[in-house]
Amino acid sequence: MPPRSDDPRRDATGSRRGSSRGSEPREPGLGGISDARAYTPRGRTVREGGGAEQRRTPRSNRSGDPFRPALQVLDGGRAGRAGTREPATDGARSGRRSTAGGGRAGVVRTVSSRPVREPFDDDEDAPPRRRSQPRRPAAQPRRPVRKPRRPPRLGDPRRRLRLGTVLALALFASIGVRLVYLQTVDTPAYADGGLPNRLAVVELPAPRGAILDRGGEPLAHSVEARYVFADPTRVKDRFATARLLSPLLGVPVSDLAEKMRKRTLPGTDTPLQFVYLARGVEIGTAKRIMELDLAGINVHRDERREVPGGDLAANLIGFVSQDMNGLEGLEAKYDDVLRGQAGKRTYEVGLGDLAAPIPGGYSRTTQPQPGSSLKLTVDRDLQFMTQRILAKQTAKVKGSVGAAVIIEVPSGEVLAQASQPTYDAANPTKVGSPADRDDAATTFVVDPGSIHKAITYGAALQEGVITPDTAFPVADTIVRGGVTFRDTHPVGGRTMSIPGMLAFSSNVGTIEIAEKLGKDRLFDYQKRFGLGQATGEGMPGEAAGRLLPPDQWSGSAYGSVPIGHSVDATPLQMAAAYATIANNGTYVQPHLVKETIGADGERSPAAAPTTRSVLSPANAAALRRMMEAVTTVDGPDGRATGLAAAVPGYRVAGKTGTGLRYDGGKQQPGEVGSFIGMAPAENPRYVVAVFVWSPGGGGGAVAAPAFREMMGFTLRHYRVPPSLTNKSPKFEVFPR
Repeated sequence: MPPRSDDPRRDATGSRRGSSRGSEPREPGLGGISDARAYTPRGRTVREGGGAEQRRTPRSNRSGDPFRPALQVLDGGRAGRAGTREPATDGARSGRRSTAGGGRAGVVRTVSSRPVREPFDDDEDAPPRRRSQPRRPAAQPRRPVRKPRRPPRLGDPRRRLRLGTVLALALFASIGVRLVYLQTVDTPAYADGGLPNRLAVVELPAPRGAILDRGGEPLAHSVEARYVFADPTRVKDRFATARLLSPLLGVPVSDLAEKMRKRTLPGTDTPLQFVYLARGVEIGTAKRIMELDLAGINVHRDERREVPGGDLAANLIGFVSQDMNGLEGLEAKYDDVLRGQAGKRTYEVGLGDLAAPIPGGYSRTTQPQPGSSLKLTVDRDLQFMTQRILAKQTAKVKGSVGAAVIIEVPSGEVLAQASQPTYDAANPTKVGSPADRDDAATTFVVDPGSIHKAITYGAALQEGVITPDTAFPVADTIVRGGVTFRDTHPVGGRTMSIPGMLAFSSNVGTIEIAEKLGKDRLFDYQKRFGLGQATGEGMPGEAAGRLLPPDQWSGSAYGSVPIGHSVDATPLQMAAAYATIANNGTYVQPHLVKETIGADGERSPAAAPTTRSVLSPANAAALRRMMEAVTTVDGPDGRATGLAAAVPGYRVAGKTGTGLRYDGGKQQPGEVGSFIGMAPAENPRYVVAVFVWSPGGGGGAVAAPAFREMMGFTLRHYRVPPSLTNKSPKFEVFPR
């Protein structure tokens, strides 16, 4: 607000006059703290010294804050120091300031060569002069004004907030990016890093397939069981524990205590923490063991192979290991079919005391695939009776070994295949000798003897060397290669028919017929009838036998080979040769497996057996009629060798034999008695072969009776009508 024009203290230019001390003019408002004390709320200033004038401060210059002028003075006259300083003249200060318009202006004074701006009274920023402050002498220069220390600049909270927000967001953004990277890119690596330590694997065993007979009845099958194991490091008292377990497991206390003895793994210092105490334990027994709550004793799921028949077809079926792997017999031959594919469950578990599945953790289950079942051609009832009859007959001969085979005509299916001695397939270790587990029908290599004569006569008929009516004189002996061959029924050179030669098993007559046939053709028919090679029936370890090639025949071979010597064959091979005669001259490969049944019930028939034509039907029928003489000729001229094999009510064609046994290529002491026949002879349905070896001989005395019983039961079992209306022909042994 501009100053009033009637103010006596202002000159024409608007400048205010003031008093001076000495020669230095003094302007109001320039004093220090004393001027501030001289300030009154009414705007009056009391000058120091005499003649001081009082004036009214214009209302427009009053500050709303009464303490503002004092604070400006205490601030050191910042406004005055901000002005431009000029040098003083004559040691006096210039006490004027000019104004233009209504704006603020100041008079500049010089103190110690430093210009100082002095505010007017109407300057709002100028503090009032203090009353008690004395004026400074004009001649004394003013002390330089020290620039006060600048107070610390307070931080701006809004800037701090913004900065903190930016830093926090940057931190969280970097953490978020890292988390996303870990969750998306590095997830597999980090997740799999510790996974092996958290995984538990439980094997899910696959049930082993069953072995069934032709009617679907089980010969061997698996049942669920338990195995009992011990952790020797946790067993407190192994002897006390063994005494409690022994009556339940059926294992001696000493054996159990030895198994639970603390020991280390071979070659390491790691203690043994697992040992089997028993396998295949029944579930009920396992529960009783768990109720005992014995330290270090536990049970787990297992599988046990059951053989309902005990020793029924044991030499055929074989047995398995504790781990359900086939070791012998059909169990070994078809192990890949019977054995299923085990499954497993892999899952995450907690560590330490929390060894339990982690909910929502890794878990993967591979379901087990049960094994397929084998359906055999064997009839369990017929197999049982065959084994029983064979055991009874062989018991009559000390130290004997027997084999019996029953083949169905024309399918070639093996209905029964028995061995004696036998064993319980559920306890394969409880046998007198490992050889007792062999299947004699396929591993029993024999020198067949006279049963081979049927092959010689069949080849001669087929090649036209003889006919059913052929007859010629037969001497008692014949020499070939320096070896004399004799007949067991000498006839003194009388003319003998072919049925007579078969009935009395003439060696001389057979050798003479073979000479007319020739060694090459005889060798060819031996192979056609299936000798010299394994039949491929299905049993593992089947012997192939051996034939003597024609180029290796010695002089004596012309006499020995036709009558079944210098020939190695198995009972099954000879039975298949006779089945060829019974099947109208067509060879059919004998076989044991009828079909395979998958776990899903799908049935897969076995491969079709190999077949080939060996004899014409007419020649086969003629040979069967001539072979009936073996079981029927009984007159004043002699008794046939096979009368004991005759089956009442049925026509039977067959042949007896006495041969040798070979083991490892070496001839064994004693002899092998055999009989192979077919019935009904007019239309054969079944072929039965019986072989009995004894170190002291006598096998022939039991082979024919055993055949009679087996064939009789077979015919009745399958309800084959008797041959009452079709009698056997009458044979003339010595035609006139």
